Amino acid sequence: MTTAATPVHSPLAVLKGLASLRRLSGTYPAGHPIIGQRLQELSDTIAELLSAGSPLCVEVIQGNVLLEGVATSAETQADEQLLSQLAALGIDSIHIREGVERQELLTLAEFLWHHTDSDESVTAQLLARSVRHVSLGRLVPLDTRWRVQQWPDAPTGQLDPDYAESLARAQQTWEDTVAGKPLDVVSVRELVQLLIHKVAKSNAALGQILAVKNYENLTYCHSVNVSILSLLLGKRVGLDEATMAVLVEAALLHDVGKTRIPLEIIQKPGLLDKNERRTIESHTTLGAEILVQTEGLHPLTPTVALEHHRGVKGIGYPDLGNAVPHPMSQIVSVADIYEALTGARCYQHPTPPERACLILARMAGDKLNTGLVKTFVNAITFFPLGSFVRTDRNEFGLVIQTTLGEPLHPVLALVDGDTHEFLGQVDTAERGLSGSYTRHISQTLQVPDTLDVRRLLDAQQAAAL
Repeated sequence: MTTAATPVHSPLAVLKGLASLRRLSGTYPAGHPIIGQRLQELSDTIAELLSAGSPLCVEVIQGNVLLEGVATSAETQADEQLLSQLAALGIDSIHIREGVERQELLTLAEFLWHHTDSDESVTAQLLARSVRHVSLGRLVPLDTRWRVQQWPDAPTGQLDPDYAESLARAQQTWEDTVAGKPLDVVSVRELVQLLIHKVAKSNAALGQILAVKNYENLTYCHSVNVSILSLLLGKRVGLDEATMAVLVEAALLHDVGKTRIPLEIIQKPGLLDKNERRTIESHTTLGAEILVQTEGLHPLTPTVALEHHRGVKGIGYPDLGNAVPHPMSQIVSVADIYEALTGARCYQHPTPPERACLILARMAGDKLNTGLVKTFVNAITFFPLGSFVRTDRNEFGLVIQTTLGEPLHPVLALVDGDTHEFLGQVDTAERGLSGSYTRHISQTLQVPDTLDVRRLLDAQQAAAL
């Protein structure tokens, strides 16, 4: 069985090449052909990445590898071990500048093999060895809350009544669990029914869940939103009503283990250290333990809590070997990632839905089930209900209806760019005499505070009845 090679353009290729050269330089005598071969491969990889004309910056942050700020997740368990080894060396950042020579890369690898803590800076030690085009750095986990975006702790503005009630019920359930009270299964079932029969059928509620969310998405909010997203995906794959109730229950409680994690770790804006990361990852096993001990829940509910951070190829956490997650866990994983991307965090702005869909597509096949991702993106679309957009005609509008088969061309309620008064309705899927679209969406924008999203969505839903 062979393992697919990491693409040359991947930042993991640089780290793998450097780690391999480090190991070989410490194992074989100087000048050995295998060292020269690996050195040439690493040099070629770096040369290709430097060909764009800018310095190469590879960083490792919270288990993700970033090339020029664009993240790539570890693909295999071996990749995760590699990142752990680099972290153990105190290396989180590698900068390589144009003009780097093969000898510098070899000297760097040898330096890393023999590296120990020293009072002298790493930069000075490398310069003393004539390594002038490579620098190494360590990211210090600082509390940077004072300079990060401060988002509200809950949805703002006028909410759909049923959605507001579901959030209040979920918040109470979470607060009771944090306080050490047993999980109230009756309340959970009532909340599941509220989500299935009311919230999921309200365009206003869906608009507040699907589009960009400009608030700090606390666990209870996130769980309610993931439940609805899972429900929408479950409907598209043809789950029956009884199975749908099981799915919503599991999605609602998938993060219940976070009630056992200190809030300062969950909301920490700076880099998590090893112990903090291990703690946050333990929420999967903690959640499963809580749910297994709760009578009256479906047996799959703790399974989803345990598996929702595991990929379809068996990677992720917790380590369960090569076991493939249950299909229900795979559904919740897709919804979980989309919801996390489109919600605000103290350390990141929300990701527009169209970009979130593209990120899901990049994860398909390795972390996420490809069929589920395709179905989800088709169901949610790139511009879901409640999105505020600009067209190529410089028009502003709220997405009030999506069209099957036209993920890039929804129906808009046009509004005045200054007053946000309703100007009429247009279908961006309309085509002219030439057969081409009469307008395209060019940008997703933040919903203005003065725009009554709920009124526009309610009006569209009432007109459709």
